[in-house]
Order: sequence, then C-alpha cells, then structure tokens
Amino acid sequence: MPSPTPMTTHPMLTALQAQADAFIALRRDLHRHPELGLSEHRTAQLVAERLEAWGYTVHRGLATTGVVGQLKRGSGPRRLGLRADMDALPIQETSGKPWTSAHDGVMHACGHDGHTAMLLAAAHHLAHHVDFSGTLNLIFQPAEEYPGGAKLMIEQGLFARFPCDAVFAMHNMPGIPQGRLVLRDGAALASSDDVTITLHATGGHGAAPQLATDPVVAAASLVMALQTVVSRNVDPQQMAVVTVGALHAGRASNVIPDRATLALSVRSLDPGVRDLLERRIRALAVAQAESFGVRAEVDYQRDYPVLVNTLAETDFARRVALELLGPDHVTLHGPALNGSEDFAVMLEHCPGSYLLIGNGDGEGGCMVHHPGYDFHDDNIGVGAAYWALLAERFLVDAAPDL
Repeated sequence: MPSPTPMTTHPMLTALQAQADAFIALRRDLHRHPELGLSEHRTAQLVAERLEAWGYTVHRGLATTGVVGQLKRGSGPRRLGLRADMDALPIQETSGKPWTSAHDGVMHACGHDGHTAMLLAAAHHLAHHVDFSGTLNLIFQPAEEYPGGAKLMIEQGLFARFPCDAVFAMHNMPGIPQGRLVLRDGAALASSDDVTITLHATGGHGAAPQLATDPVVAAASLVMALQTVVSRNVDPQQMAVVTVGALHAGRASNVIPDRATLALSVRSLDPGVRDLLERRIRALAVAQAESFGVRAEVDYQRDYPVLVNTLAETDFARRVALELLGPDHVTLHGPALNGSEDFAVMLEHCPGSYLLIGNGDGEGGCMVHHPGYDFHDDNIGVGAAYWALLAERFLVDAAPDL
C-alpha cells in the first residue's frame, strides 16, 4: 500500500505547527487535571486567563463554568462562533502516559483536553496575526457528556448575547488517520434517548409462582419484543438502534421480586424515526406487561437531538479543509455515525457544521471513552490551523453566501 501524500505546506499550517509545543504542554496539563461536567473550574479559569491576556473580552459563568471569548475588530457585520468542549469522563485512566490523570476515577477519555487546546492555539494566532473585520466568538462549553452544556448555555442566553451567523465544532475520532478531516452535510450524528422501563408486580415465593406475578419473565419477554421495533417497524433504509443495556431484578434464587427495571439506549438519524421508536417502545412495554399480569411504567428521556450540518456552512468548511490540507487528507462526505453530541442543540439554533479530525488508525490505539485513550498531540497544530484559516476566510474574505 503506497504511503499517503504528505500534508500541504500551507502557511497557516506551517505557522500553527511551529507554535504547537506550548499548546501540547497545555493539553497535557489539562489531561493531568480533568474535571467532570459543570465542575470545570480550573479549566475555565485557565481558558479565561489566556483569552484575556491575548485581548479577548471574556464572559464567564454560562452554564456554571462556560467561557465565551469575544474579539471584535473593525466594522464588519459577520459573526463567527467556534466551539470546544472542556469536560472529562468518570473513568479510571490506564493509558500509562506521564500526563495520566491525577484524579482517581476521572479522565479525559474523549479528547476534550485536545479540543480546548486546539481552539486556544487558534485563538492566540488570530489575536496576534490575523487582521479581520467582524466578531469572533470562541465558545468553551462545559458538560458535553452530561448533562448537556450546550442546551444550558443557550437557555442562559448564549446566542442572544453572542449572536453568530454560523457556528462550527470539531471532534477527534480514533480509527481515522491522524490529522485527516472528515466532513458531512445533513444528518451526521444520531439522536440519543434514555429510557427506563419499570415492571411492577406482586412478587412472591419461588416455590409458589402461581400466587405471584413475575416481572422477570415479563422483562425477558420484553427484551426480545423490543428487538422487533427496528427489524419490523422502522424502514430498513433508515438507521435505528434500541439497546437494552441493563436489566435489574431480584437478589435471591427462591424469591420472585416485585419489580424489574430495564434501561435502554435509543438512537436514530431521523426525527420521524425517533418519534416512531418512542411510540412503539411505549406500546410494547405496556402490552407485554399486561400480558403477564404486571404493570409497566415508562420514563422516556429525550436527550440529544439528531445533529444536522447545514449545507452551505458545510460546503464552506470543506473548502477550507481542502485549502489547508489538500484532497488526499480530506473526506468530503463521510458516513453518518451512531454516536451523539450535544453540539446538535447549537445547530438547532444556528446554522453550522461539525467535523471530525482523525486521531490515528495504528495498532495500539483505542476508541474514545476507553480507559487507555489519549488525544494525539500532532492534531494540535492541524486543528488549530484549520480553525484559524476558517476564521480568516469567514471574517476577512468570505463572500456573504459563504
């Protein structure tokens, strides 16, 4: 297999790679000190102090720990939003790196430390080396993983206080060659809903099942029935996932418990399919329970919506990617993914696009949310250069139609 063509020597890429070391060190510091959603106090302080030192007007406290750095120059009317997430995950790290998490049970297992460092590196370059006319809003968001910081920031006035004509975000993805950019217009990431089904029964002695109603048997039947929602109710050309991730019932072999609880993850790439899944899951739970003489209680929580990239903004993002890296390092229309991301909520309020940057596809790598995961430091220069070039093209010389 031939070696991949080297990346271009675009001046922006050369410049940001030359100054990447300081931001790699910053990324490793963030990795060493991870913070869970809505508790990113140290991270937010670090971000705010850097932005203020570089001349940004800094606004703190949206969604508790969110930070928005704003840089206005000239009289240009255009307003750009770039977003990075800051939170870590409740996972015990096993990467063995020198910058391994110093906090037991908490680690940057999704690369948000890298996303923050990339945007800060771009922020530094834009403040010192790009003469634009317009408004740049850098959004450092808490709680992407849980409970959904994008929604909280919007509810507290994010786009009312910092209007954007377009907003963009980037996420690393293991399994894709390091530094490769992957774009997609339309539905790019799935909706994500959490469902808890509790089956209420009378319970009883295991030796006298005729005197009880059994939620375990009902739960077993319901698990199997739920598999038919995707195979028999959803159009085969549509994506849908119904996963029963947990089933809890009873503690002793000779006791029929009085309840069983199922926990489901439900995903789709279409709002209509999402509605269909909810209707069928609710109906099946009730009907299956009644057929066994028990009662179903359904707690259906809609979490993140389908992430939909708008066409014009994604086309613009593609042009920037091609200019920066060349066609051999850009996927123009990648596949939709079943993962979810709360940037989808921002895209419901503002046009924009969400793209991926490859975190590497070599042996020994692992997926995000894995205890051995680590962000690829070579992406700091590439990702920062992409953000800086995108901002320059948007605020300096982009046409009104992008």
